[in-house]
Amino acid sequence: MAQVQYYGTGRRKSSVARVRLVPGEGRIVINGRDINEYIPFAALREVVNQPLVATETTGNYDILVNVSGGGYTGQAGAIRHGIARALLQVDPEYRPSLKTAGLLTRDPRMKERKKYGLKGARRAPQFSKR
Repeated sequence: MAQVQYYGTGRRKSSVARVRLVPGEGRIVINGRDINEYIPFAALREVVNQPLVATETTGNYDILVNVSGGGYTGQAGAIRHGIARALLQVDPEYRPSLKTAGLLTRDPRMKERKKYGLKGARRAPQFSKR
């Protein structure tokens, strides 16, 4: 028997998360490891759970995630975005609650590129009068 699965792709900074929701008891597995093992910070684990709390679906789905790129914070934001998008596939009625929580918006902030003549994006070489 084919099991129902819902997919969502989330992005933040340079991180990309491919999220799969499967009916289950609420386990979250990231890159083959449990969330408590993969993300060491409780605050970031809360960020990942925000869409489930907003839609009151905590414990209804097992979440399987493949995430790459960036650091802990970027990956947690990408996973959050992916879970929110997958929940929309589960039930379009979740859209208002996810939208008001701001979970469907892709965070557009990216690293600014380095410019020529400067040492970084904005950092100028040290100034000297003589």
